[in-house]
Amino acid sequence: MKAAYVKTELKSVVTLSEIVTIHYYEFDQSFVFAGESHDFWEMVYVDRGRVRIRRDEEELVLSQGEIIFHKPNEFHSIRAEGAAPNFFVVSFDTASAAMKHFEGYHTVLDKTLAPFISSVIREAEATYEIPKNDPSLTRLLRKENAPVGGEQLIKTYLEQLFVLLLRGMTREAGTSIFPSKELLEGHLVGSMKKLIEERATGTFRVGELCAELGYSESYLCRLFRAQTGETLAAYAIRTRIGRAKEMIREGRYNFSQISDALGFDNPQYFSRVFKRVTRMTPSEFKNTVKR
Repeated sequence: MKAAYVKTELKSVVTLSEIVTIHYYEFDQSFVFAGESHDFWEMVYVDRGRVRIRRDEEELVLSQGEIIFHKPNEFHSIRAEGAAPNFFVVSFDTASAAMKHFEGYHTVLDKTLAPFISSVIREAEATYEIPKNDPSLTRLLRKENAPVGGEQLIKTYLEQLFVLLLRGMTREAGTSIFPSKELLEGHLVGSMKKLIEERATGTFRVGELCAELGYSESYLCRLFRAQTGETLAAYAIRTRIGRAKEMIREGRYNFSQISDALGFDNPQYFSRVFKRVTRMTPSEFKNTVKR
């Protein structure tokens, strides 16, 4: 007997139809963008430092970890607030009615959701030609050698992020979005990142970090790579280079002083590592932040 299967339609709460621009900015403390308005949505996430944002008649200061949405045709401007900021901006188009909930929306992003933003940045850098620190960018150009499915992953990561934000607003997910095992693992990875960031100016040893957290080195290294896609050592190097970028943007130190402060053997080695991580020399990066 032939079974009578019934197909179930997969409904979408939020669907992104188009991406307009994607940026990850690393500016110095003098950065100012006078403002604009456009007929599509925009989301801003502050990764480091503080920015002052104006939207229509409202003015807010956003600190690290905060996120804000600009609805279509809403005037908005942004500038650094007292320090060199890092912030992520994505603009997109959607006809989903659920986006009504994001009008005027501003919150501190739950730490469990931050990996979605990291994933969007990673896929965007692999998929598109994005000039460094260029606020005038109005069109994304695909790379010829872009990995398969990059645009689809950007779309799905953003849609997942928006759905989980909506769940938080409407409390549909109860007391927790993720099961306890994932919460524990997320906490461990967060603790590892925090310890690495705290020791960006010192010598980093994986074994010491694992001993401090009370877990085996093999378990934590495997967990960290599974959740972040990179090794603990690679993250530590990237964190030190991130701190080097901040010091360059602050403009108070020369490259030799930065190399010494971050524990590199010499300025030449610092320059090689910096270029390997950022694809720019320290001097080239310094010029981009002044653009």
